[in-house]
Amino acid sequence: MSDSIKEYYENYGKKVYFYLLSLCNDSDAAEELTQEVFYQAIKNLSSYSGKSSVYTWLCGIGKNLWLKELSRRKRSPVAEPDENMPSPELSPAENAELKDTAMSVIRQIHALPEHEKEIILLRATGELSFREIGDLFGKTENWARVTYYRAKQKIKR
Repeated sequence: MSDSIKEYYENYGKKVYFYLLSLCNDSDAAEELTQEVFYQAIKNLSSYSGKSSVYTWLCGIGKNLWLKELSRRKRSPVAEPDENMPSPELSPAENAELKDTAMSVIRQIHALPEHEKEIILLRATGELSFREIGDLFGKTENWARVTYYRAKQKIKR
């Protein structure tokens, strides 16, 4: 493995993994997809134009791989988060309330239209800038900001 490829994996591997985890909600699938993202990136390195950041390019590859996986699965249900994992710092009542709140927010996010859901997740877990999100969708930075704001308002309601 060349030094630059290894460096890209060290710099972006975890971020790409968390982005994919936010899309598929399955750690095993996210790990496999992350490996496939870097395989595809190495294989298609000549197609990287430099118009977006490397991270944005990798997330675009990941998104496309996830969409292919979804169509392969024919939209079978994804695994729910493990609710049996208690938090050691909280009392059982606090832990239950926190889980209920988290599940409510997750349900609200997943009820959003696909592009709004993805923008919320990219900002929250991928820490992408609005410019990078706009690039990923082939839209403007302003479009990403407005769409993010509107999606947040839907969740608050």
